[in-house]
Formats: sequence, structure tokens, C-alpha cells
Amino acid sequence: MKDWSTGTGRMPRAAVSEPPLADTHSARTACAVPGTPLDLAKAGIDACVHCGFCLQACPTYLSLQDENDSPRGRILLMRAVVEGSLAPDDPSVREHIDRCLGCRGCETACPSGVPYGHLLEATRATIARDQPFVARLVLWVFGHEWALRPALAAARMLRATRIPAVLGRLPGKLGLAMSMLDSTRSEVKRAPYEPRGSAARGSAAILRGCVMEGLFTETNRATERVLAVNDWSVVDAPGQRCCGALHAHAGDLESARALARANDDAFERSGAETIAVNAAGCGAMMKEYAQLLADDPAYAARAAALSARVRDVTELLAVAGPATGGALPLTVTYDAPCHLQHAQRVVAPPLAVLRSIPALTLVPLVESDQCCGAAGIYNLVKPEISEAVLEPKLAHIARTGAALVATGNPGCLMQIGAGLARSRSAARTVHPVDLLDASYAAGQSPARKRE
Repeated sequence: MKDWSTGTGRMPRAAVSEPPLADTHSARTACAVPGTPLDLAKAGIDACVHCGFCLQACPTYLSLQDENDSPRGRILLMRAVVEGSLAPDDPSVREHIDRCLGCRGCETACPSGVPYGHLLEATRATIARDQPFVARLVLWVFGHEWALRPALAAARMLRATRIPAVLGRLPGKLGLAMSMLDSTRSEVKRAPYEPRGSAARGSAAILRGCVMEGLFTETNRATERVLAVNDWSVVDAPGQRCCGALHAHAGDLESARALARANDDAFERSGAETIAVNAAGCGAMMKEYAQLLADDPAYAARAAALSARVRDVTELLAVAGPATGGALPLTVTYDAPCHLQHAQRVVAPPLAVLRSIPALTLVPLVESDQCCGAAGIYNLVKPEISEAVLEPKLAHIARTGAALVATGNPGCLMQIGAGLARSRSAARTVHPVDLLDASYAAGQSPARKRE
């Protein structure tokens, strides 16, 4: 571990000129970036006491061993920008803020409750950043439905050719992208079945999502079926859009707000009592619409009401039982998506879903709470760091001997799936809902547990 206090962690002087544990936060000089998102979020900076509990929870710090690339190091950079000792366009600020995965593992480790994820988004929205072309392109496409749908349709057509499986063996960004696309193929075979349930638990509208509906279409249909089996009435929500997570994480808060408003309108029109989400990053974003739109007089109260109704699909299934299906004699390990465990604090429900499947052997995964390195489009923008973060997870997966790695987020499914394929592992990734759906198909007539 590098000692940042002696300079061996290469922290810029302006960021460490103040003793890290000194309680002088209330006597700050005027903000150097007034009215910016970072200025409005600076109370979160003051909550940090630089205790260091976040270090071992930070994947970039563990991989790079540089204090600049730890949560408390980045918070010192944020403070330097607020106080004016570093300019918002300082290259060192951009470099280390951009390297952050935004996994929020530091939040669950922090004893002071620092809202690091919100600070990161506010900083990215404030500082001058030159986004790589691929990042600008992806954000633009995901922000325009008329461009997104044909792009995902083209991706499905390419996937059907098996070309991605061949090109996925190549090194570099192209090989990684192709391997990620190939990893979206369904690894679960199931017979068709008719889901039966009482609808007694109320109505639920499903966030279809962008990548989920475009590349994991069968998982979305499986989500509809398993909710119906577990007594939810599934209703449609026409007009829904991308959740805005990619834009918010990149600092494009205005685009994120526009998408959030569209989703608020769509889910209000649906009349659904609950919004079910099967993508961890999307669920975390929607649960934070209340904060995202807090200053919008037309949407603040509506966004708060919507956020309160959002649940990860495994939360709903765990509450419902879930119903017992047929046997699936498979060995499975579970990797927790960061935005499910650290942002939403949903830990037990996915495990409860997997344990409800007869004959399925669930093997614990060491450091399942550590980030896989996907982080939205981070793996395409910074593939070297992303692969370094993924490497220990692949080693832990190999030691489980599991045939399948269950995880509830499209980015994680693709990142881990690509890593397994490129390392010549026989293991593959799968969404927990797909396994439960396959169990119901195997049983044909799921039986309700006593409650």
C-alpha cells in the first residue's frame, strides 16, 4: 500500500495541502465553482474524514495501488476543485476521476455515509472532460430511441452470424466488444410453459431497458413469466425510455433528467403499483430519480413517488416465496452486481431465488461483492484497467468449478461472459431469473410455498 501522506502515492500537492483528519471543513473559503453540480454536492465532500476504510473496497486502488485512484484520493481532488487549488480542467483531476468505475463499493465500506456515487456524478458534470469518441457515440445513441433500436437490431443480426464468436478471440477493443456481444446468447434451454398465478400481489410494470430488451430479450420474457407465476399481474408501460444511468454516470445530468421525465410519464400512465427492474444499474438509477429531479417543480414529487415503487425483480420474487419449480441439476455461483449490492443494498434476495431451485448447487464466490470492471461503457473506454479489475474475479470463478455464473445486470453478464470466453473457460454467465424460469419450465406446474 502506498503512503499518500509522504507523496509516494503521487497525490497532487494542491489536493493534500490540508491535514486529512483536520476538522476544519466548516471554515472553507468561497467555492471556486459556484452554482455547479459539485458546489451543490460539497456537503458530501465534507462528510469524508479520510479514514481509509474505502481503500480495500475500491477496485481501481487495488489494481493500480495509487492513492489518486482511491475514493478518498478522488474526494481530495474534488475538494481541491471546490476550493480553487486545482482548476476543473486540470489533467490530473480528469485522469483520476475518469478512471473511477463508479461501483460504489466504497459506500458500503464507509462509516461516515459519504454519498460517493453522487459526488462522482456531480464532479463529472462540473469538470471539463474530453470524452472519447466511443463514449460520445454510445451516449448519443442511447439518448435517441430512433437510433438505439436499429443499432440493437443490427447487433442481434451480427450475433446470429457467429462472427462475434470468432472475432472475440482477437486482442484489443474489437475482440473484447465482439466477445461481449457473443456472451449475450442465452445459455439456458427451456421448454415453453403457461405461467399461472393469482395476480393477488398487485400490478407490476417491467422496465424493459435498452440492452436488456435489445440483447437479453428472452430474459425480459422470463421476467414476465416468473412474476406471473408468483402472483403478480404484469402490465405494460408504453413510452418508456433508457433509464439514463449511462448519462448520469458520465456527468450528462441534463440528458439523464430528460430520460427520467419520460419514464416517469410512462410508468404513471401504466397505473402499475410496482416497477420491476431486472438490471441492477437501471434499478439503482430509477430508485434515485427522486434526487435527480429534486429541483424540478413539475416532477420532484412524482419522481419521489416513482422511486419508492421501484424494486429489483429478485426483491419481488423473494417476498413472494418464490414458487417451487422443477429440478435443475446445475452447479452455479453468484456474483453480486455492484449497483445491486452497493447502491441498492439488495443482498439476500438473489441468493434466495437461486436457493429456491430444486437440485441446483449454489457455490459461494470469493469476493463476489467486488466489481467486475464493466461499469457501463467503462470496459470499452478503458479496457486495460477493466481487464485488470476482472482478472482476480475470473480466478475466483475458476476455483468454484461452477458451470454457470449468475448475475443480475447486463453489463456484468457481458463483461464476465467475455472474460470467461477469452480465458478459454467452459463456464458461462446467466441471469438468476433465467434459471428460475427454466426451473418452472421443467416443473410445468410450479407449486406455491406455504407463507
